[in-house]
Amino acid sequence: MRIGEDVVPSFIAEEYDELYMIYSEFRTVAIQRPAIVRLLPIPSVDAETDEPDKRLDYIYEPSEEALLDQLLPMYIRVLIYRALLETGAGENAARMMAMDNATNNCDDLVNSLTLTFNKTRQAAITKELMDIVGGAEALSG
Repeated sequence: MRIGEDVVPSFIAEEYDELYMIYSEFRTVAIQRPAIVRLLPIPSVDAETDEPDKRLDYIYEPSEEALLDQLLPMYIRVLIYRALLETGAGENAARMMAMDNATNNCDDLVNSLTLTFNKTRQAAITKELMDIVGGAEALSG
C-alpha cells in the first residue's frame, strides 16, 4: 500500500489541493456502482454537525502532529484497501454471473440439440417402418 504513504507528503507539500479516489462499489452480486471518495482533505467534524461554531478542545497525548503523522497515512491506506477489496469483490461477482449465464446457455443448447436429435431419429425410424410396411404390402398383394 505504498500509494497511501506517497499521497500524504505530496498533499502536505501542497502539490495538489484535493485527492479523490474512484472505484467500483460492491452493492450486490448483480450491482456494482462507481463511487467517488474524497481522501484529502479529510472532512472536518465541524462540517458534519449542525452547529459549526461549536468546537471541542481536547488534550492529545502525544501531540496532535504526532497523532496525525501516524493516523493519516493509516486512514488513507484503509480507504484504499477497502476500495481494492470492493473492486475485487465486484470483479469476482461479475465473473460468477458470466459463468452462471454461460452454464445456463449451455444447458439450453444441450436441451435444444437433444430435442432436435430425438425428432430426427424418430423421423428416420418412422421412414424405415413405412418402407418395411410398404414392402410387406407389395409382397402380399
